[in-house]
Amino acid sequence: MTTYFRPSVEAMTGYVPGEQPKPGTNIIKLNTNENPYPPSPDAIAVLRNLDSEWLRRYPDPYANEFRLAIAQALEVPFEWIIVSNGSDELLNVVVRACAELGRKVVYPMPTYVLYRTLTDIQPAERVEIPYGEDYRLPIEELVAVNGAVTFIATPNSPSGHIVRIDEIRQLAARLSGVLVVDEAYVDFACETALPLVKEFENVIVIRTLSKGYSLAGLRLGFGIANPKLLSGLFKVKDSYNIDAIACLVGAAAMRDQAYKNECTEKVKRSRTKLAVELKQLGFQLWDSQANFFLTQPPKGNAEQIYLALKERGILVRYFKQPGLEDKLRITVGTDEQNQILVEALIHLV
Repeated sequence: MTTYFRPSVEAMTGYVPGEQPKPGTNIIKLNTNENPYPPSPDAIAVLRNLDSEWLRRYPDPYANEFRLAIAQALEVPFEWIIVSNGSDELLNVVVRACAELGRKVVYPMPTYVLYRTLTDIQPAERVEIPYGEDYRLPIEELVAVNGAVTFIATPNSPSGHIVRIDEIRQLAARLSGVLVVDEAYVDFACETALPLVKEFENVIVIRTLSKGYSLAGLRLGFGIANPKLLSGLFKVKDSYNIDAIACLVGAAAMRDQAYKNECTEKVKRSRTKLAVELKQLGFQLWDSQANFFLTQPPKGNAEQIYLALKERGILVRYFKQPGLEDKLRITVGTDEQNQILVEALIHLV
């Protein structure tokens, strides 16, 4: 049979995103960790008042207005920032720039499965180190691999746990390759590894506007690292990877930290309340610093509950893979959405 693809692509399994219902569908969507609240009014105002001239011209190849907004909001040097089409693009850029056959990519599992997909596409050798039941970072095992790229997601998905900065510091000090700290969910967490980029030139912290800023549809992310590390990444990224609209809207959202913080605090309060209600139903929960929970139903019948909720118009995430086949990942919605979920679960457990 004729194939058009490289052997690595032919053999790999593609990343499977969470289900996206059609617009207008009456669905409670708790499966892809979107923020349940709307974006900043300042960001919406930019969109409504957009000058069409921004559509005619090529965008700024470095998204400098957005970089400036990040620098001001996070108090980091402008030159230490790289912008990407969602944080996923930057993960891809790092793998393309740093990994190849003979240069390993390593990460603890379970975690964001896109790391596996990007490594297989390259292709590079991937090494997956299992987390223990306590989700403590396996530092010695990660160091022993000597990866060209090491990924650490914190808060981690699907577990929701954070990796403490002291553990990341220990790891960074012993690695010769690039350490990517994926902080997609950091706006819901109590700690960030951002100070480490000043301590180690091989560390890059990657963030997104998809979660805390309610802009998943905009596809905008960024990384912060020593310019020495960024220099190679700038060579690999697409020339015009950020469109002009995303740059303008993202800058407005980044400047409105008060609104973002207000929304994330609401999510955290709802997270606390939902945790209590799920535990009362007999669910086992892992402590979460993200906007979701990894949960185990009292009977372990996760797939059955996932399908039953779907029939009731409620989407949660089910991963049919080793170690997760008896668990569900549930996004924290509004209090109203969470209550509908809990009432449905009462009849299913």
